[in-house]
Parts: sequence; C-alpha cells; structure tokens
Amino acid sequence: MREEHRKISLILNYMAGKLIIVRHHESDWNKQGLWTGMRDRHLTEYGFAKSKEMGLLIRGTRIDRAFASMQVRSIETLSSMLEAMEQYHVKAEHSDTLNERDYGDYTGMNKWDVEKLIGEEEWEKVRREWDYPVPNGETLKMVYARVVPFFLEKIVPPVLNGEIVLVAAHGNSIRALMKYIEEIPDENVKNLEMLFGAVVIYEIDKNGRKVSKEVRQVNSSVNA
Repeated sequence: MREEHRKISLILNYMAGKLIIVRHHESDWNKQGLWTGMRDRHLTEYGFAKSKEMGLLIRGTRIDRAFASMQVRSIETLSSMLEAMEQYHVKAEHSDTLNERDYGDYTGMNKWDVEKLIGEEEWEKVRREWDYPVPNGETLKMVYARVVPFFLEKIVPPVLNGEIVLVAAHGNSIRALMKYIEEIPDENVKNLEMLFGAVVIYEIDKNGRKVSKEVRQVNSSVNA
C-alpha cells in the first residue's frame, strides 16, 4: 500500500504544472541608467552571464514551453537560460503584450537626471504607482490591461494541463502579472518589485491565482 501511495504521489507531482517567471537581465541601457521601455536593447556580457546563472538555478526542471516578449533583451535572457539548462528544443512564443511599459517622453533619458528634473516624490510616483501618468506613455494599469488577458488565454491553460511554463518578460509587465496572480490591492502595488536575477516559481489555481510561491535568486547588481 505504501508503494502504491508513492507511485500515486510521483504521478501527481509529474502532472502538477508550474509557472516560472523571470525578468530579463542587464541590458546596455540598464547599465547606463537609462529608461528603456519599448526601446529594443541587447543584454550586456554581464546580462548574458547572469541569465545563464538563472538557468542553472532551475537546471533539471523540465520546461514544456516558454513565452517571452518581442523585445530582444527578454528573448536573449530566455535563450541563455535554456542553453544553460541544456533544453534546446523548448517551444517558445513571443508576444508584444509582454513588452515593457512604454515610458513615453522619458524613454532614453537617464533616470537620475529625470529625478532631479521632476523631484523625488514625482519620480517615485512615475516609477511605482498603479495609475500615475507618464507623458505620452503607459501607466502600470495600462500594462496590466494588456498582460493579464494574454496570461489567462495563453499561459494559464498549459500550466493547468500539467506543463511547466517559463516566462521571460520585463520589470513592469511582470509586476502587472504578479499583481493579478497574488491579488495585490492597487494601493500596495508601489511596494511590488521583481528583482533582477530572481526566478519566481508559482503553482496556480484554475483562475491563475497563486497557490504557492518560491523565489530563487542570483546575486545581481544592476543600475536600474
């Protein structure tokens, strides 16, 4: 009977799908402290190296499918992780719904120069608040409106079907996802962060909400 229970447990563990979310690692504009947003920038050598380390954190985990944004820094992060994991045949889908927040007029500007220009209080609101406007750009609420429907339609079903799904995206598109998954109130979003080098592993329910969460972390230093 004990052996039978063990077999059942192994089967259930195999069938249990998981959602793994990572933020792209350092790009050349991250290194310079520039607001990147929708602009397409490559990873630095450091970013490539740390992405491979992130892959090693979950090496031995089978990845059934993967998703990334249409931006090259997330695609390079995903590819580097899968290479480190020696999983070369994972099906990957790219979607602009997972792209970074559009920083509008601030795109390409040095973040710390913008802080001096608009003041620390305003700067923190631009960066962290749920629905605070950026000139000709997106609020986090707007990012949420494009990310969550894609998540529910494309990512949740394979996870519920027992697949392990890896998603590589961006600081704000991930913050929007985490707000939904963890049911974080609007007023608490300013405290929500997705660190560089973090690998977040969720078990989710039928609605895409958190059942459990595990965070693994690569030591990272990024000027962002």
